[in-house]
Amino acid sequence: MSKSPETKEISLQVDVNYMMSEYLGAREGISREEIQAKNQEFQEAVRHLKNKRSEMVWRDLPYNQDQVTEQIISFARQKKDACENFVVLGIGGSALGPMAVQQALNHLYYNELPKEQRGGWPRIYILDNVDPERFTHLLDIVDPAKTLFNVITKSGSTSETMAQFLIVVRLLRDRLGDAYKEHVVATTDAVKGNLIKIAQTENYPLFYVPEGVGGRFSELCPVGLLPAAMAGIDIKELLRGAAYMDQWIESKDEIWENPAYLRAVLHYLAYRKGKNISVMMPYADSLKYFADWYAQLWAESLGKRRTLAGEEIFAGQTPVKALGVTDQHSQVQLYTEGPFDKVINFLSVGQFRNSVVIPAGYEDIPAVSFLGGHTLNELMEVERVATEYALVQASRLNATILLPEVTPFTIGQLIYLFEVETAYAGELLKIDAFDQPGVEEGKNATYALMGRPGYEEARAKLNARPVKEAKYILKN
Repeated sequence: MSKSPETKEISLQVDVNYMMSEYLGAREGISREEIQAKNQEFQEAVRHLKNKRSEMVWRDLPYNQDQVTEQIISFARQKKDACENFVVLGIGGSALGPMAVQQALNHLYYNELPKEQRGGWPRIYILDNVDPERFTHLLDIVDPAKTLFNVITKSGSTSETMAQFLIVVRLLRDRLGDAYKEHVVATTDAVKGNLIKIAQTENYPLFYVPEGVGGRFSELCPVGLLPAAMAGIDIKELLRGAAYMDQWIESKDEIWENPAYLRAVLHYLAYRKGKNISVMMPYADSLKYFADWYAQLWAESLGKRRTLAGEEIFAGQTPVKALGVTDQHSQVQLYTEGPFDKVINFLSVGQFRNSVVIPAGYEDIPAVSFLGGHTLNELMEVERVATEYALVQASRLNATILLPEVTPFTIGQLIYLFEVETAYAGELLKIDAFDQPGVEEGKNATYALMGRPGYEEARAKLNARPVKEAKYILKN
C-alpha cells in the first residue's frame, strides 16, 4: 500500500509493565522466568501460526483489496448526494466492527450534525438487534426514499438480519415501487448462500465477503469498509495501518519485541493463574465501542469446550467492557478489592482532537478551584493513571495500549493487533479460534422454533424440553 505524503507513521505503544512480577509481586505478577521456562512452547506456537497464515485469509486483507477499495470509494461518492441515511442491517461482526470504527473516527455526535458539517456524507445507523421498538423507532426518523440499506450476511441465513431485510424490502416496495432496488446494497458471499441469489435476481449492488473470512475478523473487508466509506472515513489508511501492524508482527519472532505475541502470552499465563476475566477499558469515548467489538472477538474465538485434539477443557476468558472515566464510579471498586480473577486492559489516547480548558472559579473553595487552569484532557489521563496506580497497589494485573492519536492509520493497527493476538491465544490454548459451535447451536434452535423447513426433528426435541414449573415463577 502506498503512503500518502501527508501521513505520519504513528505507531501504537503496548505497555505491559504492570503485568510483571517486578511491580505486582511473585504471587500475582508474571515473571520473565515463567515466560522463559515456556519459551520453547511459545516459539512452537509462533511457528505454527506462521505456517497457518495461508489459512487465515483475513491476514491478507491489508494487501489484496486495492481494486475493491476503489470500487467502494467510487460507490460511496456516487451515492452520498442523494442519500440522507445509510442503515446497516447486520449483527455480530457485521455490526460491531462498523460501530467501533464509526465511533472512533467521526464526530461523536456525527448524526446530529448538519450534512455540510458531515462533509456531505449520510447519517449512519446500525441496526444490530431485532428489538421491535428500536426497529420501528428508526423507521420513524428516516425517510426510506432518502435512505440506503446495507444488508450484511455472508450466508444469507442469519435470521435476525434477514428478518430486518424482509421488513425493509416490503417497506421500500410499498413506498417506491420498482425504484426500491436503488436503496439496497448487499454484502455477502460471492458464490454460496441465500443473499447472493436474492441480490443477483433483484440486481442489487453487491460487495463480497472473501471466502475464509469469518464475521468477527471481517472489519477490514467490505463488511466494515463500505459503512466506513459511507461516513467519509479514509479506508485506505485503515488498511495501511493494518499492514503496518502486520509487518511489525511478522518481522519480530522474539516475544519481547512482538506486541501480539507478548500480549497473548501474558493473557495466557494470567488465565492459567486463574485470571478468567479480561476487562477492556478505553479512556476515550471515541474508543468506547472497541470494547464491544473486542468482546465478540475474544469470547467467540477463545470460548471453546474442546481442544483441537478433542480434549474437553472449557477454555476462555470472559471479556467485560468498561469505559474510563465513567466506570471508575461503577466497576473499579470491584477491580481493586474484589476477586483476583481479572486482567484490566486500558486503551489510552495521547492527543485528543480537541482540548478543553477548565476555567478558574470559586477560589474560596479549594476542593473545586484547584481544577482551574487544567484541561479535561489532563483530567482524563490523570484519572487513567490514578486507576492504574490503584490497581498496582492492589496487585491487580493491567496493561495499556496507547494510541498517540486516533486516526484511520492507528485504528487499522489496533484492529489488526487484536485479531492476531486472538489467533495466537488460540494457538496457546490449542483450540480452534475460528469456529463457533456454541453459536451455531443457538442458531439452529432459533431456526427450529421459527419453523424453518428442514429443522422438524430439532423442533420436536425443543418442544419436548422440560416444562417450567409454576412454583418457580413469581408473580403478584
